[in-house]
Amino acid sequence: MTSTSVAAEMESVSELSVAQLPAKIHVIDSHTEGEPTRVVIDGWPQPQGATMAERSDDLRTRFDHLRRAVVCEPRGHDAIVGALLTPPVNPDSTTGVIFFNNGTYLGMCGHGAIGVVRTLQYLGRIQPGTIRLDTPVGTVSAELGHDGSVTIANVPSFCHARNVSVQVPGVGQVVGDIAWGGNWFFITHDTPIAVTAANAKELTRVTQAIQDALNAAGITGANGEAIDHIEISAAPIRPDADCKNFVLCSGGEYDRSPCGTGTSAKLAVLYARGEIALDARWRQESITGSLFTGWLTTNERGELIPHVRGTAYVTAEATLLFDEADPFRGGIPSA
Repeated sequence: MTSTSVAAEMESVSELSVAQLPAKIHVIDSHTEGEPTRVVIDGWPQPQGATMAERSDDLRTRFDHLRRAVVCEPRGHDAIVGALLTPPVNPDSTTGVIFFNNGTYLGMCGHGAIGVVRTLQYLGRIQPGTIRLDTPVGTVSAELGHDGSVTIANVPSFCHARNVSVQVPGVGQVVGDIAWGGNWFFITHDTPIAVTAANAKELTRVTQAIQDALNAAGITGANGEAIDHIEISAAPIRPDADCKNFVLCSGGEYDRSPCGTGTSAKLAVLYARGEIALDARWRQESITGSLFTGWLTTNERGELIPHVRGTAYVTAEATLLFDEADPFRGGIPSA
């Protein structure tokens, strides 16, 4: 984004924020294996729609200024994933949830769902046991353990294409697999640099270049859907892990956790390649050294259901304030 376009967007955001932002929004912050989630508890007008997909579209159309104000600077930062709680759309679900980040909206978010569950526990709304969450891409179940761990049974996941090649300027030929895990992923083992925290900035540059090359080449998921997450898989450092990853998220920031939807997509690829059996435990290490445990089952239709287990911790309970005189009341869009 150029400085001129940033300035123009800031002027537009400023006009929207004065007229449409509430004075206060109540949030609960947490992190799941290092990746932050900000759950909106109240103060945000509820989006309209009979389905969670319709509500997500309404959020994008009418309330995008609130997304920016809640997760972007100066009240947030690029790594935060927001989660708006809504009434459920299914009678046996506990809540609906729409996930969003600094740049866009997410179909599902594994680490975010774990953060939502721990937030609901913190608020006294649930006890250990199994609940259901309605998301824009389907209903997922979540089991809160007595030890604080949360296991997500994700939406059906699958490998869409294997050994897809793309020429990446400044990097060269990169080969990867395309898979759905609640979001679309391009998963590759090709990387010119080591997958370590010290290389996070360079890994971000490389994965963004892969993202740009996929877009330029017209390479997509099923039905032309955009691939908006890039995952590099590498050998683990932890002795209890099977793999280590680096994931570029749709907003252009990297995931500090092992990425729940990314782990789901990776499990689907492993199964398609005959490298993992149903119910076999598989452990994914993140760029920060945290860990998700995953495994696959099937539903009554024979679809793959990834299960992802991790732990979240509540870090703050806050009221975000929106002073009408604040020139950055509507947030600072990511450049």
